[in-house]
Amino acid sequence: MKDNNGSLSDLIRRALASQIDLGLGEAIVGRTRSSAAEMSFGQPQVSKVVSVVDLFDKPAAQSAPQFPSLTAHREAVCNCQLCPLGQTRNKFVYGVGHDRAEVMFIGEAPGAEEDRLGEPFVGRAGQLLDKILAAIQLSRQQVYIANILKCRPPGNRDPIPDEMNKCFPYLKEQIRIIRPKIICALGRVAAQALLGTSTPLGKLRKRWHEYEGVPMIITYHPAALLRFPAYKKDTWEDVQMLRARLDELK
Repeated sequence: MKDNNGSLSDLIRRALASQIDLGLGEAIVGRTRSSAAEMSFGQPQVSKVVSVVDLFDKPAAQSAPQFPSLTAHREAVCNCQLCPLGQTRNKFVYGVGHDRAEVMFIGEAPGAEEDRLGEPFVGRAGQLLDKILAAIQLSRQQVYIANILKCRPPGNRDPIPDEMNKCFPYLKEQIRIIRPKIICALGRVAAQALLGTSTPLGKLRKRWHEYEGVPMIITYHPAALLRFPAYKKDTWEDVQMLRARLDELK
């Protein structure tokens, strides 16, 4: 999607994000003759149905070198400048936890506290995640925690496809090195990016998926639980499924 204003496509994506969560699989995109700005470009009146998948792209597969350890990988990529977020970040937020963790938790992007400290999930949402882990007899030291993006998007906005395309190979290499038994995607953005889908979060929960052969479960992002405490019951059901599957795999 190209336009004279680089923010137009981002605006459309943000506007449709809430619709996706409501379960819409398509959207109507139209232009009318009454818009003076559009008439100045000679645009005729059109009405087009577009798939949401066309607007929220799956991160592109990219080849990348393999590394012997998380430490070596982090050192190689921590000064990344592949997208504009490299210029606006405070700290590169690589990930934290056990380098052979059985469970890997993946969110969408660092927030303000994460950007300040260089560690994922250290703000209020991170404190809640720690409590969730404790409730299923896990700790931050036993699991691995990362994000789709390694740098904070300005204003904590959702990641855009180009940013995810650039950063996704880093996460993919982390998963390859760690070789977790289970992946838990935290929130809509992470779940849709890993699965390459626009299916709303509500329809992705309560069942198992796979990411490159690794069982994956999906639940709400802890930040969503802070805004909507009613989701805590659903999250508890999800992490109980995770704990039961982990016990089976052992």
